[in-house]
Amino acid sequence: MGKKILIVDDSTIMRRMIKTTLQTGQHEVVGEAKDGSAAVALYKDLKPDLVTMDITMRGMDGFAAAREILAYDSEAAIIFLSNLDEAEYAANALILGAKGYLNKHRSRDILELINQL
Repeated sequence: MGKKILIVDDSTIMRRMIKTTLQTGQHEVVGEAKDGSAAVALYKDLKPDLVTMDITMRGMDGFAAAREILAYDSEAAIIFLSNLDEAEYAANALILGAKGYLNKHRSRDILELINQL
């Protein structure tokens, strides 16, 4: 059975690509946000099983949004999807409490990680 997922990315094109990838894995996209503030509000309203989170966004970035979501729900499952340097940002994401960090263009890896959670 698929997971209910909130997609957070400032790029409409990337949100569509991620959504298509998730739907091929039988997951349900319950919401989309283009910045961290909207992500926090939607998380509280929708209570998804998982959040895919971009890092660089206007206003509240992905790390700040993840901190707020995890302060609200310490059991929140967040996967960072970004094109930023994996070695540097992956460590920060895991220290923060994320379940993973992947390049957003590696769709098979995204689905594999989600299925492991």
